[in-house]
Amino acid sequence: MQEAKRLGAHVILVTIDELKDDPWDHAAIDEFFHLPIAGLSKQPDITYAVSYLARSRVIDRIVALDDFDVETAGDLREHLRMAGMGASEARLVRDKLAMRVAAQAAGVMIPPFVHTLNHAQVADFMARVPPPWVLKPRGEASAMGIRKLHHADELWARLNELGDRQSFYLLEQFIPGDVYHVDSVIWDGEVLFSAASKYGVPPMAVYHGGGVFATSNVASTSQEAAGLAVANSAVVHALQMRRGVGHIEFIHSHADGKFYFLEAAGRVGGASIDLMIEHATGVNLWREWARLEVAQARHESYTAPVPEQHFAGLLVSLARQEWPDTSAYNDAEVVWR
Repeated sequence: MQEAKRLGAHVILVTIDELKDDPWDHAAIDEFFHLPIAGLSKQPDITYAVSYLARSRVIDRIVALDDFDVETAGDLREHLRMAGMGASEARLVRDKLAMRVAAQAAGVMIPPFVHTLNHAQVADFMARVPPPWVLKPRGEASAMGIRKLHHADELWARLNELGDRQSFYLLEQFIPGDVYHVDSVIWDGEVLFSAASKYGVPPMAVYHGGGVFATSNVASTSQEAAGLAVANSAVVHALQMRRGVGHIEFIHSHADGKFYFLEAAGRVGGASIDLMIEHATGVNLWREWARLEVAQARHESYTAPVPEQHFAGLLVSLARQEWPDTSAYNDAEVVWR
């Protein structure tokens, strides 16, 4: 929002009542609206609200600031017939089943999976693909809601619990390996900037078992970075990511040494990953997202910045105190806390 405002855009923020008192930078916001609804995805309320604003304002672009708003923004663009990622494209970076089907059709390497829809097909999958497996909700973010299973009985019991919700899940083979993420700036379907990083512990392990979340940059001249760049571009094309910022995760299989596509998001990476990338490369992904959105709205060209060649790592740990004392972490290398 700060960068869009600096570039001369008229910035309208729409949020919910629960967040209205958060420390927003009101100097970068021209109009501030908060809605008395549980979430911005509630329909038709959000469509009515934005359409009402459009009666007296020309809205050129809609940007989702959160992963759960990506599909809502796509629906609004479709309704208002606005440029940008529509509802179908938004599903490819939100729906874990949709992104796998599209990636598989494009020849991208992915772990074997099956939609938990037809029970005969699910049984056949478990007979062919050895456990462990992971049961994944199609619409959650990151590792939320994922469950690791070792026996068929575990799956059938879980599907019975889900009832009519079981079609909103998929079953995938668990592949042991190191998990990486590539964060990109995309313009006209091409990756103009990317930074590859490796998680210290896979996010799913932290989400389910606790511990410290960690990630750090991969050397840009390494074989890992080269392999991830190729895999990342293939996923960007497969998922029809035309413009914006992408956060795509891969697993480097211990068994065969290949990179397998895991997840994709059409947004800036969470958990302060954007700050780590900025300190390592000098590139602020939020700022670049604003720059390319404004450039496209004005029918101008966009040029990505030349990245700096530094290294950074990020540690995130839950605290038992509301305001933990981090003063003991006083090494010269600590640049943000």
